[in-house]
Parts: sequence; C-alpha cells; structure tokens
Amino acid sequence: MLGVDTIDVTLGDAPVLKGTSLNVADGEIVAVLGPSGSGKTTLLRAVAGLLEIQSGDITWDGQSIIGVPSHLRRFGLMFQGYALFPHMDVGGNVAFGLKMAGHDNIVEEVAKALVWVDLGGFESRPIDSLSGGEKQRVALARTLAPQPRLVMLDEPLGALDRNLRQRLILDTRRVLDERGVTAVIVTHDRDEASALADRLAIMREGSIVQTGRVNEILANPADEWVAEFLN
Repeated sequence: MLGVDTIDVTLGDAPVLKGTSLNVADGEIVAVLGPSGSGKTTLLRAVAGLLEIQSGDITWDGQSIIGVPSHLRRFGLMFQGYALFPHMDVGGNVAFGLKMAGHDNIVEEVAKALVWVDLGGFESRPIDSLSGGEKQRVALARTLAPQPRLVMLDEPLGALDRNLRQRLILDTRRVLDERGVTAVIVTHDRDEASALADRLAIMREGSIVQTGRVNEILANPADEWVAEFLN
C-alpha cells in the first residue's frame, strides 16, 4: 500500500505541495483530479523519488521510502506525452525499462508486454510510424513490462482526440485490471478519471481536499469549489 503523509514540496521559492496526503490500497486505482497547476504531476514525481520533499513521509507497506533512490522503488511512471525514444523501435522502447531494472529474458518480456496492450508483433516498428493511440499503448507497455509494484500515469490520454480517448479509456482500464496493478492516474478530466479509477482524489492548490467515489463526492462535496469543479 502507498502512503503519502502530509508532504511538502517547494520548487525554487514556490510551495507546490502543501501537507498533501493520499493512501492507495493494494490493487486499487486512484485518479488524482484537479486543474492545471494544482500540483498533480509534482505529487507523482515526489512519489517516484524524482523530487526531494521538505517534510512529511512517503511509505510503501508501512515502511518509509524517503531516501530510497528512484530506480530502487520499483515504481513505474508513464510521463505526459509518453517520452518515447524516437531513435529506438517499439521493442527497444519497451526493453529500456526492463534493462534498467536488470531483468533477464528481455525479448520474451517485451513480446509479452506488447500482447498485454494488443500490439503483439510490433517490436520492429519505428516510433514515428505509429498513430497517437499506438504510441500511448507502447508507453503503457514500457511502464508495465518490469511489473512495478506501483504504476503512475501522468495525463495518459491528454494528447489524444476525444474519440480516440474514449476507446483507449476502456482499453487502459482493461489492461490495468488484468494486470492487477496498484495505480495512481493524474488527469484534469472528470469523465476520464471516473472511467479509469476506483476512487478519486480531488486536488487544489497543492493539497488533496477530498477523496471518494465520484457519486459519493457529487452527493456530498467538501465545499462549493469541489461541487463546481465536478460539474
């Protein structure tokens, strides 16, 4: 289980996370939902170990991981825009995370991850030959291939047009459910968050202001801002 306990993060002179807390149970998918600039991506980067926190704690199964290097946390982070390597083919991109994690049987693991996202046989395809939806699937395969204990997706569908997003929402949720992963998904889209996640965490100005299922929050919003944001 992931535990984020009242963490503060300051970038330059600006406080970005302010006493932020969030718990994610094993096998649960939580969507962090909030407007641009609310600190959603900063939260993911702090959990991944890519940013230093000034106070608070981050735990996994009750054990603090503060000070544990990013590559040893066994967390997978899929960046906004996918961050695929254009000089590598599909197989090379998916293999990258496996090699960083020191996995054996790279070829077999790449093939298996591509089947998970319905791209079996795409190993030799150039990245620039792929559609937007195919790039999203490759990025998801690369994130899932090392079988991380926590998967974090930063605006996984934000760069796609609405019709494609609707199709990929269902596909992404299916893949996450089939793999039984624990996941945190950042988005600013309520419908996307509701379809992808078991539970929402509403974020405003660097803090989580309410968590719960979307119908629970709509029925009993924490304040007027939450009600307006979700409607």
